[in-house]
Amino acid sequence: MNREQISRIAHAEHPIKAPLDDDSVGRLLERGVPRGDERVLDLGCGGGEWLLRGLSTWPQLQAEGVDVSRDDLAQAREAASHLGVNERLVLHHQDAADFVSPRSFDLVLSVAATHAFGGLLPTLAAAGKHLAPGGRVLIGEGFWDREPSGEAIEMLGDFTDLATTVDRVVADGWTPVDGHVSTRRELDDYEWACWGSLASWALDHPGDPDSSQALETATTRRSEWLRVYRDTWGFVCLVLRRTSD
Repeated sequence: MNREQISRIAHAEHPIKAPLDDDSVGRLLERGVPRGDERVLDLGCGGGEWLLRGLSTWPQLQAEGVDVSRDDLAQAREAASHLGVNERLVLHHQDAADFVSPRSFDLVLSVAATHAFGGLLPTLAAAGKHLAPGGRVLIGEGFWDREPSGEAIEMLGDFTDLATTVDRVVADGWTPVDGHVSTRRELDDYEWACWGSLASWALDHPGDPDSSQALETATTRRSEWLRVYRDTWGFVCLVLRRTSD
């Protein structure tokens, strides 16, 4: 069972691949597309959940998504067809860091995908290349809510605290116009959903050759969350505009 298969099963009950509940996703999108007729780009769109939510909410919205996963893009196309929004969605199978478009976009999203660009600031640089004047970026990134252990840093990455994260963004030429710090409930719900879904799949498919690996992975990841980073790691989404266009 590869990483992509594990992710697909783990997110079956939590399609937004980040610790955000439905209300938070909706509010962030509203801040990102104040008119409702914007052009939206998602760099690292996965199954297109953010784009599908936007297209279903605003009938004048146009959206494009970029991802390296053929399976996730196929899932996005199927969902778009089911929702009747496929004519307003364009999907690109390629590395988001290499994506080039002749068009600019009013909102560029990259939530929980900064690893694909090498970090927060490189992600903002990539997003900025696609941004129309006056446009907005919606970015989601982890941070350390408390001093982490060395094991936590090795496991999740070398993040900074929330204030420093925002300071780095501002120093890079961006102004936050809204944001959301995931609550304890959102963080916990996300972890329970992911590893619970993977464990349930394993228990429901005892004869599958991948069931033992799936159950072992769910058990390991749940333990890592509870013992290593639950009390130290947080997640923030920022809605940004350029300080000067």
